[in-house]
Amino acid sequence: MFRVQGSTPLSEAKLRLLQRYLSGGASRTVAASRLITPRPSGEPALLSLSQEQLVLREGSMANIPPLYNECITLRIKRPLEVALLEQSLTEITRRHEIWRTSYDVRNGHLVQVIHPAVREMRLPVVDLRGFPEETLEEEVLRLATEETGHRFDLSRGPLLRAILMKTGEADYRLSVVAHLSIVDGISVYQLFPSELAALYEAFASGKPSPLPQLSLQYADYAYWQRQWLRDEELAKQLTYWRKQLSGKLPVLHWPAERPRPAVRTYRGAILSFGLSRPLTDSLKELTRREGVTLFTTLLASFAGLIYCYTSKVDLVIGTPSPSGRKRSEFQALLGYFLNPVALRIDLQDDPSLRELLHRAQKVIAEAISYDDLPIEVLEKELQHKPDSVHNPLCALAISLQPTSPDEATGWHITSMDAESGGSPWDLYLAFINKADGMIGRVQYNPDLFTTSTISQLLRDLQKMMQAIVSDPCQHISKLPQVVHEPRMVG
Repeated sequence: MFRVQGSTPLSEAKLRLLQRYLSGGASRTVAASRLITPRPSGEPALLSLSQEQLVLREGSMANIPPLYNECITLRIKRPLEVALLEQSLTEITRRHEIWRTSYDVRNGHLVQVIHPAVREMRLPVVDLRGFPEETLEEEVLRLATEETGHRFDLSRGPLLRAILMKTGEADYRLSVVAHLSIVDGISVYQLFPSELAALYEAFASGKPSPLPQLSLQYADYAYWQRQWLRDEELAKQLTYWRKQLSGKLPVLHWPAERPRPAVRTYRGAILSFGLSRPLTDSLKELTRREGVTLFTTLLASFAGLIYCYTSKVDLVIGTPSPSGRKRSEFQALLGYFLNPVALRIDLQDDPSLRELLHRAQKVIAEAISYDDLPIEVLEKELQHKPDSVHNPLCALAISLQPTSPDEATGWHITSMDAESGGSPWDLYLAFINKADGMIGRVQYNPDLFTTSTISQLLRDLQKMMQAIVSDPCQHISKLPQVVHEPRMVG
């Protein structure tokens, strides 16, 4: 699909396609004979492969904080009729079966239980207009975090809940918490806000829904995926990963201030951050000049920082790849189309930062050609089973979230701060590209890292980014003097 030899930059056409794919917007071109149709009637609605692994993992860890509760907050700056907003949410859950799904085991198989559409979805409304302005945002975050921390009952559902906060006469915050098994970045940052705004505007004008009926549902995707990823395709993907992840995988020693617990705790905390407009612009300019993607530049910066902290020249960094969005038939569906992918970065031979960029892009371009196998399948096939302390394929990760719809519509995402208290990663960096500079959050395990350690890591990451944009010809052996000297623990 996407293939790069050596450090040769991608063509502009392939670069655009790679950029679209990394943001969930690209699709495969297929012959009409291979077009996807709804699953056969009467067939059980199995889960997609990566969705199944996610649900099994969550279900086996009942005594830890929720790992996969995702929260987004929409700020709606306009007069609002709650009944119309409820009508809009009701229509979205009617359109998308996955948003009214729970899970069960039947005949030894984990299946989706698709519930009938509700006649009316009611929203709890909290009036915060009496809060002092200086504490209002803190209260909004507190309420969103409280909702995010409640575990979902995967066997009963619903796997979605929402709360509306009135913060002014024409200012509202809609906080939506969903289990990750029913959403992805495209769902929460693009499809959901766009559909909600379109439906509300139509209903407010007395018009019917302007959205076309969906010819497929998420369960149809799961059925198709299981039919497609077998035999020749399965063997092809396994062959790639056996080669890419062969040998002994690196175990990182973190720049943490606390010794690693004897057993992984899966606890999580979040710290938000932002990159300045000048630094963001410089990163984008370097990206254009070198013929790589913005995600590649972020990944290379992160890899350079981890090298400075650990002296490892063999790194494995995860990223949630939108593998299920490759087909045009699934572009309009809400649901979990992600699959964590292990990107193995080779820093041997003291490459320059420019060479690091192109090595990173080569790894990304190849990996997303074979990104459909769940990481648990790879762990089993390659005998890289995580132990009670380390998981070499799932220790740290990075992502660039999809771009949100135009904020001029008055419906836009404002918050990345609500946390559930759990995390499957030791350290996860998530970026959002905004017009006035990138923002993001670090999700980290507080049993490994203090807040001050993470704050220092973010400062060092920005120093690393500045080093890349200032002098991409310098070699990575010169980088440790750029960043703060960390303390190492196993």
